[in-house]
Amino acid sequence: MATSQGLDPILTILRNRSILLDSVVFRVGLLAALRSRKLNGRTIGVMITASHNPPEDNGVKLVDPMGEMLEESWEAYGTTLANAPSEEKLSEAYDKIIKECHINPNTKANVVFARDTRSSGAHLTSILIEALKATDTAYTDYKLLTTPQLHYITRCLNTKESPYEYGEPTEQGYYEKTASSLKVAMQGRQFSGSVTVDCANGVGGPKLRELLKHLPSLSEGGLEIKVVNDDVLKPERLNHQCGADFVKTNQRAPPSSHAPPMTRCASLDGDADRIVYYFNDVDGTFRLLDGDRIATLAALFIGDLARSAGLGEKLKVGVVQTAYANGASTAYVTQDLRLPVVCTATGVKHLHHAATKFDVGVYFEANGHGTVVFSDLALKRLKKYEPQSPAQSSALETLRALTALINQTVGDALSDLLLVEVILAHKGWGPKEWDLTYTDLPNRLVRVEVADRYIFKAVDAERRLESPPGVQAQIDAAVGKFKNGRSFARASGTEDAVRVYAEAATRSETEDLAQKVATIVKQAGG
Repeated sequence: MATSQGLDPILTILRNRSILLDSVVFRVGLLAALRSRKLNGRTIGVMITASHNPPEDNGVKLVDPMGEMLEESWEAYGTTLANAPSEEKLSEAYDKIIKECHINPNTKANVVFARDTRSSGAHLTSILIEALKATDTAYTDYKLLTTPQLHYITRCLNTKESPYEYGEPTEQGYYEKTASSLKVAMQGRQFSGSVTVDCANGVGGPKLRELLKHLPSLSEGGLEIKVVNDDVLKPERLNHQCGADFVKTNQRAPPSSHAPPMTRCASLDGDADRIVYYFNDVDGTFRLLDGDRIATLAALFIGDLARSAGLGEKLKVGVVQTAYANGASTAYVTQDLRLPVVCTATGVKHLHHAATKFDVGVYFEANGHGTVVFSDLALKRLKKYEPQSPAQSSALETLRALTALINQTVGDALSDLLLVEVILAHKGWGPKEWDLTYTDLPNRLVRVEVADRYIFKAVDAERRLESPPGVQAQIDAAVGKFKNGRSFARASGTEDAVRVYAEAATRSETEDLAQKVATIVKQAGG
């Protein structure tokens, strides 16, 4: 389908679509087909989900061949197609992409897709299929999957029978790879106690239960996972007073959680691509172990394993964060773990890209979305390295197993859950010991409404404002008056508001700093 004439059946379908998202999903189907043809028929993934958002919402994500997010340069093409105001403009936009990207219309296109448990998912899938049929695209519907499972399958399909083969491109293959690598990574160590997992009443619930069928039973020394909030028969319960976003935002366990004090708990989000841990202390105090904590735990363990295997000088381990990472976590990584930290703009695509610059790149956003990425060079070294002692051999075997246990394509709540449990088992830690690795600085996030958010231009990984003129100097002056003070302002991507983040040595000082910076922003923004 090379020209606007080929769009005629598509336009006929679009005329009958009154719901905006129907049109968007259809046009994303067009984009996926174009992307596959541009890449000589490599498989592109499409995931229909709205992650941690309310059940009535839905959305769509594109997955590139190696399981990564859609290449940034193609996002503009997606926006152009989605916003085309008429059939004529859509035809023009479609033709323009073919011409600009030198796409051969005769190349066979391949797309795989899946959805989460939202009630609108089946309908939107049917819209996507219409687009793929109209563009003569070969497709496979994987039905209900977590977002990371679709990323995994997409990469497996594109690496099959290559030196970089990632695994069996099926849901079953995902479970088997995860289970077998978990067994090796444990190196005979025992799990201590149970972990209660809140599945946000989303697709992660049934998929975690399926994964459990492949893991060792309790009698075989397996991990005791107590699954809660896994009701997918009532779509309206998705993310309602549960899930990772609820826990992170409200700084408390879901009301349905009845885990006793000092018990490990974790919450997934609606499509299981993020996870946060938490527990209640002996005095009932809620303690959150968020993405910053998972990143530092992983960096600590992998760094120790590399040194124990004799690869400390041959594997460069680094951590990638955003400006929202707690300053105490950054200090812990640089000063205690003595590992480099890179700060990027907010957004997983920025973190993932920066992580690939290290031999082993650890990245997590504070919201719990993240993973560990091993470079091709690191994988080759791990494969070829000859250990010089039994201790080196054990550490090397664990490292190799981690490269398979971790879903390197994208943040994956299920594999991240098992990664954390492996590390805690190796170190003999409970949640308290993990929590004591460092003490978070008090922090505050304030939303400030402004007349025009676009006048606020951020630079230096969104940590400083270059405009309006003079505002950053005022923020610097305010920060300088507080011990351990740090603050930045970042324009919202969706509304006329600016978000102010502040840290300081004490809670009261943090509140004071946040309000001072919020006032500066309000005065500048009108």
